[in-house]
Amino acid sequence: MGGGETSAATLKKGIAEFYDESSGIWEDIWGDHMHHGFYDPDRPASLADHRSAQIRMIEEALRFAGISDDPNKRPKHIVDVGCGIGGSSRYLAKKFGAKCNGITLSPIQAQRAQALAETEGLADRVSFQVADALDQPFADGQFDLVWSMESGEHMPDKRKFASELVRVAAPGATIIIVTWCHRDLSPSEESLRPEEKKLLSKICDAYYLPAWCSTADYLHLLESLSLKDIRAEDWSQYIYQFWPAVVRSALTWKGLTSLLRSGWKTIKGALAMPLMVEGYKKDLIKFAIITCRKP
Repeated sequence: MGGGETSAATLKKGIAEFYDESSGIWEDIWGDHMHHGFYDPDRPASLADHRSAQIRMIEEALRFAGISDDPNKRPKHIVDVGCGIGGSSRYLAKKFGAKCNGITLSPIQAQRAQALAETEGLADRVSFQVADALDQPFADGQFDLVWSMESGEHMPDKRKFASELVRVAAPGATIIIVTWCHRDLSPSEESLRPEEKKLLSKICDAYYLPAWCSTADYLHLLESLSLKDIRAEDWSQYIYQFWPAVVRSALTWKGLTSLLRSGWKTIKGALAMPLMVEGYKKDLIKFAIITCRKP
């Protein structure tokens, strides 16, 4: 699953630059949360619903993982791995009265996240820094909630990624991974079909993603790390409305003018959005939530 040295370094640089370049336009149009929304599959979403759907995604992830609202049991120290502009960190810090540390590869995201935390009066509880999720700058066993909202797909070495999440988790801590996966292979399959690989490869190129893995791959990995209460669910039906909405927002005048100002990496990302829609339609891409507990 991992790549070679150069490709890993190139990938890191690409990810940092992609988010340096595109975070401003995303915040301008979509707000604080750089992740999918959670929608009612039977009800078309209005434009106003998207930001509340992103909050719903956080709440549903907490619910799925069984995170308690009880003041004695709620998390007190959280790490947000791949924190974007810190939307989840600020939300969780407010919700639980917790301390939160966010890490991102993008210096512009880290600066913006810190500025927003200061504006919201959270600078004493929330802090952000540029760091690699595969080599986190934290002591062992520091966090009672380890949160990774749509950053796992960027990790070139999934085993190292999972191992680091486990390392920084305190005994008894919950780990929540919300990530894009490819479909699970059937017992008779050795790999995805050539046309599926081709579609994923185009998406990887646009979004600085390494090779994809399946939810089943993650579950085997977490089992091999002796984690408890490992659970996963496919939430693709709940997020399906997100990508068509992002495509529509890019095609507004504000979206198009912002895109043209932001640079080629962002434009390339925008052009790949319909490929994500296609991947979900074909049941090739899965939106997975995976949770577990460190013994």
